[in-house]
Amino acid sequence: MTNKYVVDAYAWIEYLIGSRAGETVKSLLDRERTEIYTCAVTLAEVVSKAAREGADAEIAYDILLSNSELVNADATLSKDAGMLHAALRKTIPDFGLADAYVLALARKIKAKVLTGDPHFRDIKEAILLD
Repeated sequence: MTNKYVVDAYAWIEYLIGSRAGETVKSLLDRERTEIYTCAVTLAEVVSKAAREGADAEIAYDILLSNSELVNADATLSKDAGMLHAALRKTIPDFGLADAYVLALARKIKAKVLTGDPHFRDIKEAILLD
């Protein structure tokens, strides 16, 4: 059985800085029969964070692309993310649009979301990092 994961910006950043939570991400990347996906919106988030913090944004970019399959935010995914965002904001007022893209992608491909973001605490598809 193949396990599928959509890695969000929180998890990728932990991976890049080498934290304990990042080690969990690394262990999943190293497993056989594991498919790792990144939404294009997440790629933008991680590159922005690296650039703002003075890290090498090109290295972050290369690491994400070499360790996951990038999924573009097409019209269908964007519509699904928008609908999810609107619905989730009723119960989680600060749930982000980028998070909605991650969740919409996970639902589309029947994957789990790998994250440490507390906004995902009650989302059944989420695996929360410690």
